[in-house]
Amino acid sequence: MSDTILSLSNITKQFGSLLASDSVTLDLRAGEIHALIGPNGAGKSTLIKQIAGEIKSDSGDIHFNGQHINALDAVQRSRMGLARTFQVSSLMPEFSVLQNVILARQSVSGKVFRFFRPVLSDKSLVEPAMAQLERVGLADRAEMRAADISHGERRQLEMAVALALEPRAFLLDEPMAGMGPEGSKRLTGFLDGLRAQAPILLVEHDMDAVFALADRISVLVYGRVIATGTVDDIRGNDDVKRAYLGEEA
Repeated sequence: MSDTILSLSNITKQFGSLLASDSVTLDLRAGEIHALIGPNGAGKSTLIKQIAGEIKSDSGDIHFNGQHINALDAVQRSRMGLARTFQVSSLMPEFSVLQNVILARQSVSGKVFRFFRPVLSDKSLVEPAMAQLERVGLADRAEMRAADISHGERRQLEMAVALALEPRAFLLDEPMAGMGPEGSKRLTGFLDGLRAQAPILLVEHDMDAVFALADRISVLVYGRVIATGTVDDIRGNDDVKRAYLGEEA
């Protein structure tokens, strides 16, 4: 796992007097899950937005697949294979489950947006989209509106949409949010196998999932990375125990 897919060097972002990202340096390597943890307000989602191209950093550099991407917007980064799922679901609720995935397929196929009636007869879009729904266990929900499926199923649909983008790396922002124990367990198993397709930068508060999945963990506190290491490294780090895990060192 020495091949670096994504690297951040001294990423800094300030909102007025709030230093949301304080010279953040980290990387994501092929075949790994790198978890980013920290208390609420630590700057995790802000950092993910900078990587995805939704927020411009004040300074620092981001490289993806060997290319400097600071000047690229979110759409361009997505087309390069940087796939993001959201802390708060961003699906199109009035569209069907299948239509949501087809939209993602269109964005990477080079086909311009078309009305859904002819698109739904285009096997080059429908078959790959259905394959991703099969993969996440939603094939039997394909015709339902996204608004009508359960919260856990919407998280699964987000994963299908991300997979349809043919990603080279995943940015997952709290994929377990709002899921019950069974849903979290099922998604943990799915993510465990997903790293073989593309590495994952995972923001997550479910520490059981983090400790089960992560090859490496970085801990963000007040916008600064205070530690990076294996699960055992982080569990044994006195600074992390005090600042985040709530234990006495």
